[in-house]
Amino acid sequence: MLYLSISNIVKQFGYHHILDGISFVLNMNDRIGLVGANGVGKSTLLNIITGNLEADSGTISIPEKARIGYLHQTFSAPPHTTIADTITQAHGALYDLETELRDLEAQMAQVTGDDFRALMHIYGDKTEQYERMGGYEIDYRVDEVLAGLRIDHLPRTRLVNTLSGGEKSRLALALLLLEAPDFLLLDEPTNHLDFASLTWLESYIRAYRGGVLIVSHDREFLNKTVTSIIEIDEHTRQAKSYRGNYAMYHRAKLAERAKWEADYAEQQDEIRLLRLAIKETAHRNDNYRAHTDSDKHVLNGKIATHANTVSKRIRTAEERLKRIEQHPIPRPPKPLAFRADLSPLTLGGKYPITANGLYKAYGERIILDDVSFALQTHSRVVIVGENGAGKSTLLKILLGLEHADMGEIIIHPQAKIGYLDQENTRFHPNNTLLEAYLEGLEGDSQQLKAMLLQSGLFYYDDLAKPVGKLSSGQARKLQLARLMASRANVLILDEPTNFLSFDVLEEFETALQQFPMPIIAASHDRRFIQQFGGEVWHLADGKLQLAENVI
Repeated sequence: MLYLSISNIVKQFGYHHILDGISFVLNMNDRIGLVGANGVGKSTLLNIITGNLEADSGTISIPEKARIGYLHQTFSAPPHTTIADTITQAHGALYDLETELRDLEAQMAQVTGDDFRALMHIYGDKTEQYERMGGYEIDYRVDEVLAGLRIDHLPRTRLVNTLSGGEKSRLALALLLLEAPDFLLLDEPTNHLDFASLTWLESYIRAYRGGVLIVSHDREFLNKTVTSIIEIDEHTRQAKSYRGNYAMYHRAKLAERAKWEADYAEQQDEIRLLRLAIKETAHRNDNYRAHTDSDKHVLNGKIATHANTVSKRIRTAEERLKRIEQHPIPRPPKPLAFRADLSPLTLGGKYPITANGLYKAYGERIILDDVSFALQTHSRVVIVGENGAGKSTLLKILLGLEHADMGEIIIHPQAKIGYLDQENTRFHPNNTLLEAYLEGLEGDSQQLKAMLLQSGLFYYDDLAKPVGKLSSGQARKLQLARLMASRANVLILDEPTNFLSFDVLEEFETALQQFPMPIIAASHDRRFIQQFGGEVWHLADGKLQLAENVI
């Protein structure tokens, strides 16, 4: 059976360690999810596997006859290339294999005996490969894949370069699936897919006749497709494997966190007991009074023996304490939490945000058409809709960052709005992380700094990093830290799950569930929508309506 072996892969860019000894095996029929914070090197590893990038050390073992297919996050085609041209190119290996089968059939008709049996063995292998690639159902597969990814309405004579970004992404995925490689490497395959296409793709991957390695931020997609997960740690840059889908991985991470907290508490107890033992033992030695004895030699001996025993006990305790303090278990971070300055009662039962008759258009394209709603003091709303439907535009209008062509926004005077934007707003690149964090926040800077470190989002050494050197995941965590420190009592969140590693994301969602004030969010993340609670509003063709059964 074919398998792909990744052994001790190490990669650095300058002084920046990206991958440090990554090893695992991808077998045929394996479904592996590759996860980790943004910037840990997931895409780098995929490029090393495909040969687009060279590792500093380590080996990638690929069977000679194995075909690897890689879905890049970007896709382009030569000028004047049509959709039909790309489909034909995607089937190039299949057409070549079909020609080989016809040649083998012609050769077998002319030989007998051992020569025939040898050719028949080769023919059997080629036939199995042809079947695995879908050769006997090629026309059906083309129609199935294009329909499943919702691009079957596009004329096949259409030039690829005239497609939108989302259409190009879906076409790239379709072409890769039609190539039917032995090993399928997918880098964020769910981008630009609606809920129906996601469901179709999940089913397709589960039935795929080959090994699949998936980099994805979509937890529900991983839950429905993978049978194991490999996590690249953000700090060690090493890999750890977990059995099962995302739900099983999440349970394992919760168990690891619980053990960390228990081990830390146990070690802190031991440190307190050791320090107490050292102090009390030394104190007892200072107050030692030997029994009365007329023999001075006996008296001095008793005193010396006692001092020796006490000294050994203190020395043993000090050595144990020193070993612990040299390699202490780090303190687990505090759970993420939003602490609003005001309670819902402060708003006096009034609506924090009211929108009346909003209309917005870009040229002839209508984004919002008579949109009205009132956000209540306990509202929890998530807005869904296709990319480009206007979700981000609506949120920006609520914040005053953009203006509607018609209509009005009324903000309660006691509403203090916290905003997490989709674009992952960058601060001045030369500012340090700490300077960017403190900018504009109210409160004592030392207390704010302590809050940042206690959150576990960053380590002390991170505080001096220039913002311009942060990864997208680190920049998102900086935004999140500022949002928590702002003490807002109304949260507006635009694609809040973007760029966050799963451990931070799960904690973030828990914090949102405990937040007592109104939240309005725009999201396409199915797991976020399911766990968020509250109402789901659907934005399409300029209309905002209460949605049911959207996922």
